[in-house]
Amino acid sequence: MKKVDYIIVGDGYAGVFLAHQLIKNNKSFVIFSEGKKSASQVSAGIINPVVLKKFTTFWKAQEQIDFLKDSLKEIETYTGKNYLIEAPIHRIFHDENEQKLWLKKSENLDLVNFLDENFDHIEGVKNDFNTGKVNQSARLNVNGFFMGIFDFLEKRSQLIKEKFDYSKVNAGESVYKELNFKKIIFCEGMGVKENPFFSDIPVNANKGHHIKVKLSKALAQNITIKKKHFLFPLENDLYFYGGTYDREQLHSHIDDSAIQQLTNGLAEFYPYDFEIKEVNFGFRPTVKDRRPIIGVHSEHSNMFVFNGLGARGILNGCYFSKVLYDFMENNSPLPTEVNRERFID
Repeated sequence: MKKVDYIIVGDGYAGVFLAHQLIKNNKSFVIFSEGKKSASQVSAGIINPVVLKKFTTFWKAQEQIDFLKDSLKEIETYTGKNYLIEAPIHRIFHDENEQKLWLKKSENLDLVNFLDENFDHIEGVKNDFNTGKVNQSARLNVNGFFMGIFDFLEKRSQLIKEKFDYSKVNAGESVYKELNFKKIIFCEGMGVKENPFFSDIPVNANKGHHIKVKLSKALAQNITIKKKHFLFPLENDLYFYGGTYDREQLHSHIDDSAIQQLTNGLAEFYPYDFEIKEVNFGFRPTVKDRRPIIGVHSEHSNMFVFNGLGARGILNGCYFSKVLYDFMENNSPLPTEVNRERFID
């Protein structure tokens, strides 16, 4: 029987960033991947410290940005690549009132480092009232990130490409099939609803669609443009545009209404023809209070959950993987804001 310190179940941002913490600290582990693309793996990869609808920020935004950039440099040491794309977000203003609100908010202490006071005009799109640049924003090369880390893990025989079988877990003996583990962490996103150990955690699916389009007139700059959704360049002359938010139509196929919403949204500011080449969707695990859910099982002290990353999967997954690691290894207390016990009566 093979002995490992950890079993990670789930291959999205939560599982992969937790794997990074284990690599850093020389812990033995395996990670289970079903082989189908998770919501993380089809995500936009936007790294954004600002809520661009209201021009506000969120809990620990600066700490999360800083920690992510450091972590990506650490990951580069063993994958050979840095997957950070330095392409800041430019938010298209709808009118002069939004410009004034942006400038007013930029004076706030928690936003002064994020909202650039100098407006820009972007060629090739409709932005009559210019755009505001979000400082410290960027993108993750999502495909490269997952491919690079999975390749690294596979070479070390740490990637198990099969569906995890809950019925094979013997928590009392710390055994799963032929694996003897110290701790097991479930990082499954919406897959947690099938997990008999943590199916009660209050995560709700938020379905997001995005399209990959061919623009008839390419944009001159490698930036991320935001109006209703995000537009940015990909490889092979394609562009990403998305994503939508839908808590109602949760079936597992493409929604025509979402495609129409994206088509209309892009046409609002891109004045030329474009062709949809690909459509993707995923289910984000969201929590009512917009904070992740981290904690230990109420009966099995060797079982943990890491879920509810929502639309900020990269930042939440990276930052709170360290919080979870310190909780498991060093008995550091979990912040009340993310502890799963906040939902237990």
